[in-house]
Amino acid sequence: MSKRDYYEVLGVSRDTPGADIKKAYRRVAMKHHPDRNPDNKESEEKFKEANEAFEVLSDAKKRARYDQFGHAGVEGQTSAGNADFGDIFGDIFGDIFGGGRGGRSHVRQGADLRYNLELKLEDAAQGTTVKIRIPTTVTCDTCEGSGAKKGTMPVDCTTCGGHGQVRMQQGFFSMQQTCPRCQGTGKQIKDPCSSCHGRGAVDETKTLSVKVPAGVDSGDRIRLTGEGQAGLHGGPSGDLYVEIGVRSHHIFQRDGRNLHCEIPISFGDAALGGELEVPTLNGHVKLKIPAATQSGKLFRLRNKGVTAIRGGGAGDLLCRVVVETPIHLTGRQLEIMEEFQQIQEQQGTRQSPRKSSWFEGVKKFVDGLRA
Repeated sequence: MSKRDYYEVLGVSRDTPGADIKKAYRRVAMKHHPDRNPDNKESEEKFKEANEAFEVLSDAKKRARYDQFGHAGVEGQTSAGNADFGDIFGDIFGDIFGGGRGGRSHVRQGADLRYNLELKLEDAAQGTTVKIRIPTTVTCDTCEGSGAKKGTMPVDCTTCGGHGQVRMQQGFFSMQQTCPRCQGTGKQIKDPCSSCHGRGAVDETKTLSVKVPAGVDSGDRIRLTGEGQAGLHGGPSGDLYVEIGVRSHHIFQRDGRNLHCEIPISFGDAALGGELEVPTLNGHVKLKIPAATQSGKLFRLRNKGVTAIRGGGAGDLLCRVVVETPIHLTGRQLEIMEEFQQIQEQQGTRQSPRKSSWFEGVKKFVDGLRA
């Protein structure tokens, strides 16, 4: 019999993110779990089907192969043929049912951590390696995460017999609930470890080297696998997510791969033209200013922006020139400017076309209001 589409099994679309895949899996697994549907072959098959779908869609590499090649792309890479799916996904069902059968789900994966890392624009654009210090919990070396004194092991809970659940009888009603003694773990520690006092983990501050790739931007995240909180009772550690924030720069503003900056130029350079040194993230370059350059003119310097982290080459540097009006003029400079102004007025619209067209537009606007 042909297999159903994994996305259909979990009731999600192909663009559903990983976190929602897990939520959908929880819903299906809770509905068809054998503990809730004893001796129901149909539910058992659907439970196995959901496990197989989740095992593929929760793994980025397997999911990519499945999206491209279908079931043939992941054939032989799933454990759906095994009978005990609770071993594979015990951490999930521990959350749902408050403990698993036989006390297995007392093992828990550690929590993920987040670290906010602020970078200079130069470091974000060119890449760097940063050392960070984070407070965390790590697996206790003395008891290797068991929480029990060295040479001993946790024992089955005397109240629930290691099941993590107890059955309560109230008249005609019988209900099952989490064991109050072991809190659903199914285990008891009679001789706690002297180093972690039964926790299976100890608090530490550790230093990590974070390799930041060139081109990262604010909002990007770097995942450090296994560097999160230690798991409970020997479970695997969580992950550390380093979230990038890029500080504002006093010269450049970033827009994706492109950089923007404003360059003040003198009245003389704008009128006569010239050559300026312009800063970039990799040193200075020459920028030729043509004669009669207007304020606000945009110049594009190709490949002087930021290299995209996901490929595609470097962006551009966009320089907007701003003509600066001279201040603190000397008497002689004022005389020259007045003479220049008189000559310019004699030339009329030839030397100030934008000014003339603007005033002409104002005149038409005012005449229209009077009509």
